[in-house]
This record gives sequence, C-alpha cells and structure tokens, in this order.
Amino acid sequence: MQTATLHRNIIQRLFGICATKQPSDEGCWTFEDKKVIVDLTRAPELSNPDGAIRLEKKKGLSERVIVIHGHDRTYHAFSNRCSHAGRRLDPVPGAQQVQCCSIGKSTFDYGGKRLSGSAKKPVGIHAVTLEDDKLVIEVKV
Repeated sequence: MQTATLHRNIIQRLFGICATKQPSDEGCWTFEDKKVIVDLTRAPELSNPDGAIRLEKKKGLSERVIVIHGHDRTYHAFSNRCSHAGRRLDPVPGAQQVQCCSIGKSTFDYGGKRLSGSAKKPVGIHAVTLEDDKLVIEVKV
C-alpha cells in the first residue's frame, strides 16, 4: 500500500517535533465529564480535510488528543501518543492515516490499527459525534 508521506527533516524527526499545531483560538474547546467539546466555528484549522489540531493536557484533560478532519469528510480523534515511544501524531495528507512524528514513522489507520513502522500496538481512538457546529469527543481516560 502506497501512502503519502509527511515532509519532515531529520532534526524534526529526531526530536519528535510534530507539524500539527494547537488551535489558534484556545477557547474553541472545553473538557468536562470525560468529553471534549470543540466549537467548529472557532476552530478554522478543522474547516478542510486534512485539517487538524492538537489538544494538550490542559483544562483537566488527562491525555493529549489530536482531532482530524478526515478526507472521508468525518472527524476523528486519537490519543496523541504513538504506541511505540509516546511521540505525537500528525495526519498523513491525502490518506486516512496518522503518523508518528519520530524517525520510526509508525503509521496507523483511522481505526487506530498499525499499518507500518516501529510500533507494535494500535493507537487509542476516541468516539466523535457532530452536534450542530460542535464536535463531542468521548475521552476514555
């Protein structure tokens, strides 16, 4: 299976520097009762396919989460931690995949299944529902 690759230089891969940014408007999301709520009207990064934001451990959130607007026109959320060495993930442009930002380039499908790379286990996924202009992400932890 041929996949698009992320263009990262060796320094970025060595240090695990991801391409996905935090939202430009930190107020676009909240966390309460094990649910992340993302207001899409305040998250322009998610307006187009391949768009993504990373949510760090803030506002009571116990783990990092990456939210992706997939090419399948639906939204996906993952535990933003590669199962190999814990590095962050980035979407793979033009594919329904995420990839670790490290040298190993472990790649996973939108179901969390490992497709290639150093990782031996899948990555965690979170259920996402769209309610009007809001994403509701069920965080298991």
